[in-house]
Amino acid sequence: MAELAAAFDAIGGFEARPLVAVAVSGGPDSLALTILADRWMRERGGRLAALTVDHGLRPESAGEAQAVAGWMAARGIEHHVLAWSGPKPATGIQEAARAARYGLLAEWCRAQGCLHLLTAHHREDQAETYLIRKRAGSGIDGLAGMSALRELAGVRLVRPLLAVPKARLTALLETERQPFLSDPSNRN
Repeated sequence: MAELAAAFDAIGGFEARPLVAVAVSGGPDSLALTILADRWMRERGGRLAALTVDHGLRPESAGEAQAVAGWMAARGIEHHVLAWSGPKPATGIQEAARAARYGLLAEWCRAQGCLHLLTAHHREDQAETYLIRKRAGSGIDGLAGMSALRELAGVRLVRPLLAVPKARLTALLETERQPFLSDPSNRN
């Protein structure tokens, strides 16, 4: 997908041979980004590390993380599972899980000297963010939507797919014959 290479080039700021991490849940969006980022990194002589966070919120989560590990191994992509351990809150679990996820990802990146973390937010996610913020009465800054670049605890969070429709990502997985997971929490 030429858009990804163009998006990376437009974003810029990557070292000559960067170490780049990608958050991969096993869902279609993050798997497609991982495949595309792996191609981009190989062309540039960089190193890609796929990171899966096991939140431990569902009995099947550890098995799903291992399925992702198997898919990454089959593609020759470095992979690490990061576990959210400790007590979980009784309320606000999705918000707490999101904060824990970004915390674990940023912590891994800092420990490895990785300056860039990719996430697979796409065009429909951007539209959803806009609508949620509009309903909440956000001002001009909030209505601007997600930024392609954001600082995250000393790591550069990069969202290269914000202009790419989800259908393109799913089509890539079909072409690649890449299975993926369906997270029930994403169905609402």
